[in-house]
Amino acid sequence: MARNKGLLTLDELGALVDAGEIDTIVVGFADMQGRLVGKRVSSRLFMEEVAPHGAECCNYLLAVDIEMNTVPGYAMSGWERGYGDMVMRPDLSTLRLTPWLPGSALVMADLEWHDGSPVAAAPRSILQRQVDRLAERSLVPYAGTELEFMVFDDSFREAHGKGYTGLRAASDYNIDYAMLGSTRMEPLLRDIRLGMEGAGMYCEGSKGECNLGQQEIAFRYDHGLVTCDNHTIYKNGSKEIADAHGKSLTFMAKYDEREGNSCHIHLSVRGDDGSAVMADDDRPHGMSQLFEHWTAGQIACMRELTLLFAPTINSYKRYVEGSFAPTAVAWGMDNRTCALRVVGHGLGMRLENRVPGGDVNPYLAVSAIIAAGLHGLEHELPLGPALEGNAYTSDVERLPTTLREAADLFEQSAVARAALGDEVVEHYVNNARVELKAYDAAVTDWERVRCFERI
Repeated sequence: MARNKGLLTLDELGALVDAGEIDTIVVGFADMQGRLVGKRVSSRLFMEEVAPHGAECCNYLLAVDIEMNTVPGYAMSGWERGYGDMVMRPDLSTLRLTPWLPGSALVMADLEWHDGSPVAAAPRSILQRQVDRLAERSLVPYAGTELEFMVFDDSFREAHGKGYTGLRAASDYNIDYAMLGSTRMEPLLRDIRLGMEGAGMYCEGSKGECNLGQQEIAFRYDHGLVTCDNHTIYKNGSKEIADAHGKSLTFMAKYDEREGNSCHIHLSVRGDDGSAVMADDDRPHGMSQLFEHWTAGQIACMRELTLLFAPTINSYKRYVEGSFAPTAVAWGMDNRTCALRVVGHGLGMRLENRVPGGDVNPYLAVSAIIAAGLHGLEHELPLGPALEGNAYTSDVERLPTTLREAADLFEQSAVARAALGDEVVEHYVNNARVELKAYDAAVTDWERVRCFERI
């Protein structure tokens, strides 16, 4: 397969640096929330020092809340440990241009301690461990993420100044698959699509969605780790491009009482020889026995791993009956009312996990899908019948309805501890507890409206 344009070798980067076309390198990684963080370094320093040896950053980047406040409860980082450094080790296979940032290139990094050991709680490290577990079975994951967002005509700073209320969406009505409403956003959407193509991604296209100003830009599937890197870069880059247009966009799972922002994740595994191990035309639904065990693992583990699909308070506002966001722990053949939708054939035979919203950390979600699938394979779990009809009105188990419930289930999950390790489980349970504590202490606009005069 030809290498995507926009991706760079170190020698190609060096030539651009020597020509004066690149002067800045972004060295980044995904934090617990899936946000791109890191630092900008001069091109000269990158070529001389960072590419061969890495760069340092404070370990508190994996031990803060969404507001970047230092919080207690993390074993790897805290005041009692001095908030020391960890090493960002560039993965040079991710080196790329960033056309929306003049004179810049970007590389994703793995996080290590100074002795060279991986930082276990880093999202990319967590996913790499699950990829390695698959490799032990001669399996390779391929994934695609369908990330939705809402566009507003207000800039990010204007939106902040308004407290994120009273914003004007970039469309006035439902524009699902509509051309005219989306065309009004096309200058921004085109710049995002072309920018990501120029950064080495394979952009398939964009379409309008149901909520006001809502869009989805889709990218070609790739190896699971590559897809998660691309997802993280795209999510950050699209905001930077929107900012340059004087607009803002949000990936929050539920901005208002209309449709939320989803992030459906399509994932399949292939043999390391490229074989279609999930497909078997001689079996029911064309699903191989491996695929049946894999899907049964997803069903068995979904409730206890939901925290990795729905990481915020807001995530759970999205799960509304009849909203195309799932509530039922069920699988079906091309059935969008189920949490798991089976689609495709041959090499494209796959599961679509419809649980994650736009706020998902892709590394954690893909890790959870792999961990659940491997649980199904290891225990040869039998797969129950596909759900036919409306899963919203079925009598099957339901997804957790709050972050508190999901955190409790995750903390008690033997599957999560076996697959991810106690350190990772405790780290992300603490992250959820921190968020819950902050939410429980907050006084909201909803409370003021209901109680100020009438109580």
